[in-house]
Amino acid sequence: MLAYTFKRLLALIPTLLAASVLIFLFVHLIPGDPAAILLGDTATPEEIAELTHAMGLDRSLITQYFLWLGNVLQGDFGTSIFFRIPVLSVIADGAETSILLASMTMIWIMLIGIPIGILAATRHGSWVDQIASGGAMLFASIPTFWLGLYLILIFAVGLGWFPSSGFPSISDEGGLWNIRYLLLPSLTLAAPNAALIIRLVRASMLDVQREDHVRTARAKGLHPTKVAIRHVFRNAMISVAAAFGFTFAALISEAVVTETVFSLPGIGRLVVQSILRRDYPVIQGVILVIVCLYMIINLLVDLTYARLDPRVSLK
Repeated sequence: MLAYTFKRLLALIPTLLAASVLIFLFVHLIPGDPAAILLGDTATPEEIAELTHAMGLDRSLITQYFLWLGNVLQGDFGTSIFFRIPVLSVIADGAETSILLASMTMIWIMLIGIPIGILAATRHGSWVDQIASGGAMLFASIPTFWLGLYLILIFAVGLGWFPSSGFPSISDEGGLWNIRYLLLPSLTLAAPNAALIIRLVRASMLDVQREDHVRTARAKGLHPTKVAIRHVFRNAMISVAAAFGFTFAALISEAVVTETVFSLPGIGRLVVQSILRRDYPVIQGVILVIVCLYMIINLLVDLTYARLDPRVSLK
């Protein structure tokens, strides 16, 4: 497995190089001049030209790309045009919120999606299955902004149990108690994703139940619960593992609507704001980090396959 992991890590190098080229080109194709946006409508052409030169944006795209790539290889993602601080510091500020939010959401997804999915599969065709499947379809179709606003209205404004917006760092005053700011946002994100996991767990378990080894286990007289957990659920988790991995990555990078509703300083919201500001270094840095995250998760999913299914050979 170590040899396979090493080969996969080496294979990431050309993929990341190709991704860096596409990221750089797409970002610089965004209409708008960062210098003009930063200086405002009252800036003169001379001031805009001077700032453009200072930021190195008047050089050729090829020169800008290789300068950026060389700095990235040294761990320097550049300086934010808007914040005037290193890009890695800007990403780190948003990463804390996004990682904690994604982690809390994944906990809710597992606590809700897996047990209900197992229950629906083991009670296939019953009223329990119909309610679970219908509820999953309902929550999968609810817009996250609508659900988030109603959670704020009920639990923050009406009952006053939780904060309605913002997120102070867990290193600030309050410590881990500040996690309560992420409870409503995590539930908002968990609802549609847990619904999809319910459907996936149910479908995967129903497929595995038709396998010969499951019928053999039942013929031996094993307890139905033991058959469901050891023989059905364990094999069904092979396909569910990939969904968990990519769901976590998506929650970090694509939670912009929820972060906007709850005014959270996360990665998704940072990307949108940086695009509006034409903050090229931040956009490039965030997208490159997200690409790396997806690649690492893809590798971890493959390794998880081999761990869950001995029949999978990693060469």
